[in-house]
Amino acid sequence: MSTVHPRSIQEYLDSLQTELHGADRALVQDALYDAEEHLRAELSQSPDESESQVLERIVASYGAPDEVAEAYRSNEITVQAALRTPTPTPRQSVLGRFFGVYTDPRCYLSLLYMLLALFTGVFYFTFAVTGLSLSVGLAILIIGIPFFLLFIGVARVIALAEGRLVETLLGTRMPRRPQYPDRETPFLQRVADMLKDPRTWGTLLYMVAMLPLGVFYFTFAFVGIVVSLATFLAPIVVLLYYAGVVQIDGVVQSPHPALLPLVSILGVLLLTVTLHLARGIGYLHGQLAKTLLVNSRAV
Repeated sequence: MSTVHPRSIQEYLDSLQTELHGADRALVQDALYDAEEHLRAELSQSPDESESQVLERIVASYGAPDEVAEAYRSNEITVQAALRTPTPTPRQSVLGRFFGVYTDPRCYLSLLYMLLALFTGVFYFTFAVTGLSLSVGLAILIIGIPFFLLFIGVARVIALAEGRLVETLLGTRMPRRPQYPDRETPFLQRVADMLKDPRTWGTLLYMVAMLPLGVFYFTFAFVGIVVSLATFLAPIVVLLYYAGVVQIDGVVQSPHPALLPLVSILGVLLLTVTLHLARGIGYLHGQLAKTLLVNSRAV
C-alpha cells in the first residue's frame, strides 16, 4: 500500500497510471477518467480546504492509487469473463481446429461487423470530410473556431460509440469513458491540448480510412458467403433438376455427376476459409481501432 499520499490530483493520476502499467490501454483510460471525475467533484465541494488536504481525506475512502489499480484489475477480469463470447472446445487434430471455426461465435460477429462496416464507413467518411472541409472554409469567419471545436467534440462521441461496437462484435477491449473534460483548465489551453492530442487526429484518420476498409470488408464478407454457399448448393440443385424436382429454363451444363460431391466439398472449404479470415480480419481491425481511438495518455 502507498505510504505517501499524493499532494495534487495530477500527482494522484500519475501514480494511478504508474500502478496500472502493463494493463490494457482502454482500462487505463477508464480508470483515469473515473478517478479524475471523482477527485475533482470532491475538490469542488470543499472550497475551503487545500487540494492536498482534500486528497488526504479522499484517499482514505476512495483508495490509494495502488488500491484503486488493483480493484480495477480485479473488476476487469470479472467483467471480461461475463462479456466474453463462449470459448469453443479446444480441438487437438488439425481438421478439428480447421472446422472448429463453425463453433466460434467470434467468426459470425466479425462477419456481422464487416457487413455493417460499409454503412458505418460511408457515414464516418462523409462526416469527417464534410466537417474538415467546412472547418477550413469557415476558418476566416468568427464561427470557424467554434464550429471546428464542435466538430471535434462530436467526432470523439462517435469514436466512443464505434468503440462500443468494436468491443461488442470484435471482442477488443475499448474505452467506456471519454477523456475527462477539465473545465478549470483555461479555454485556450484546452484547445491547444486537443490539437496536440494524437487521438484527435487518429480519430479523424480512422473515420476517413473506414470508407475503403468498409468497402473491402463488405465485399469480402458478402462475396465470400455468397460464393461459398452457391458452390455448396449448386450440385444439389443440379441433382434436383435431373430428378425433375426443380425446373430450370435453358440448358444446364454440369460436370460429371461423380464430381458433384467434390464441388459441394469445395464450397464447404471456401466457407471455412472465409470464417477463418473473417476472424483474423476482425482481430486486426480491433487492434487498429485501439491504436487510433484510445487516449494516447493511457499508455
